[in-house]
Amino acid sequence: MLVITRREGEEVVIGDPENPIGVVRIANIKGDRVRIAFDFPREVAVHRREVAEQILSEGQQQPAVVAKIAGGNIAKA
Repeated sequence: MLVITRREGEEVVIGDPENPIGVVRIANIKGDRVRIAFDFPREVAVHRREVAEQILSEGQQQPAVVAKIAGGNIAKA
């Protein structure tokens, strides 16, 4: 696992810097809360750990639900 330090507004580029898969940006830090912005193509699923685990546990009964993050809100697609 790679662990790095970033300040508010700084970014991490995922993949080839010339043609990245996506970018992760530290949007805001307030106390012990950090808001992270993900800029990835729509076909790349991005989930919080607890949502990913729920999708996996429900995957046996029904198709997985992909959560899309839009403007800080999560909408199921």
